[in-house]
Amino acid sequence: MKKIFLSMIALATIMVSCSDDQTANTNVEEQGADMSDFYLYTENTEKAAGGCFTMQKLNAQLDKDADLYSRMYDIEKKYRERSIAKKPGNGNGNGNGGGGNGGGGGGGTPPPTDNLGVVSIPVYIHVVYSNNNENISDAQINSQMAVLNDDFRRANNDANQTPSTFAGVAADTEIQFTLAGVFRHSNSRTSWGTNDAVKGSYPPVTPSTHLNMWVCNIGGGILGYAQFPGGNSATDGVVMSPQYFGTTGYVAAPFDGGRTTTHEVGHYLNLRHIWGDGRCNRDDFVSDTPTSDRPNYGCPSFPTTHCRSTDMTMNYMDYTDDACMNMFTDGQKSRMRGVLIPGGARESLVN
Repeated sequence: MKKIFLSMIALATIMVSCSDDQTANTNVEEQGADMSDFYLYTENTEKAAGGCFTMQKLNAQLDKDADLYSRMYDIEKKYRERSIAKKPGNGNGNGNGGGGNGGGGGGGTPPPTDNLGVVSIPVYIHVVYSNNNENISDAQINSQMAVLNDDFRRANNDANQTPSTFAGVAADTEIQFTLAGVFRHSNSRTSWGTNDAVKGSYPPVTPSTHLNMWVCNIGGGILGYAQFPGGNSATDGVVMSPQYFGTTGYVAAPFDGGRTTTHEVGHYLNLRHIWGDGRCNRDDFVSDTPTSDRPNYGCPSFPTTHCRSTDMTMNYMDYTDDACMNMFTDGQKSRMRGVLIPGGARESLVN
C-alpha cells in the first residue's frame, strides 16, 4: 500500500512538472511580439504645412483595401519577432522600446543585425511634365541620386552637425541606390494630386524588383508621398514634385537639398514619422528615437523639447528644412533593413 501511495505521489509530481513546463512554454509564446501598441490610422496628420502626404494617403488606402491592415500588421509582427530572436542575451523580450518608444527596437537593446552587408536598390524614375521646368534635367536627377546615397550611407556633408546627444545612434544604413532608367512623359495635365492618378497613367515598372519614383507637379503644397510595404503593387513607389527633387536645376528653397526624397524613401522602407503622427503616447516603433507629439519645422534651435524628451529634429523623418536634416538612427536602419532581408516584404529589391 505504501508503494502504491509513493507511486501516486511520484506520478503527481511528474504531472505537475509537465504542467509547469507547458505553462512555461505558453509564457514564452505569450512573451513573443507584443502588438498591443500597433496602429495604422492616424488623426494628427499635419496636412499641408509639412508637405508629406504619406499618412493621409495610408488612411485612404486602408479605407479602400480591407486586407491592407492585415498585411501591414503581419509585416510588423514578423519584424518584431525577428527583433526578439536577435535580442542579445534574451530571446523572450516583448519588443517594446525603452524611453516611451515601443515596438521595433526591443526593450532599448541594440537593434538586430543581419548578414546582408551593403545592399543596392535599383531605381526607375518617371518624369511627368507639362512644361520645360518640370522636364527636369539628367543633372537634377543625378543630384538626387547622389543625395539619396549620401544620406543613407551617412556620407553627407551635414553628418558632422549631428548633436553629441544623438551622434552615438546615427547610422550608416548600408542601403544604396542605383539609377536603372529614366522614363519621360509629356502630359498637358498641370497638377496630379495625391490620388495616384500619375501612377495610373504611367504604371510602375517591375515594382517588385525596382523602386519606382514619379516626379510630377503634385499641387496643393504637397512635397511628396510614399506607399508603405504591404500596399498594392500597382501603386507602389514614391512621388515627389520636381521643385523638391535634387539639388540643382528646377528646385525651390528651403526644400532644395533632396531630403524630400530621402524622407519618402524612408516611408517606402517602413519608417513612420519620427513623432508617430499623434500625441506623446503614439510611437514610430523605433526604440532609439525620442518620444514627441508633433513635427518640427524650419531649423529649430537645439535642444527642442516635447513629451519630456529632446526632439531629434535633425532626423530625416521629421519636417524640418532640408539643410537641417542629417541622420537616420540605428533603430531606423534595422527597421528599413527588416523589409529587405529574406522573408521581408521588399526582399526582391535587393541586388
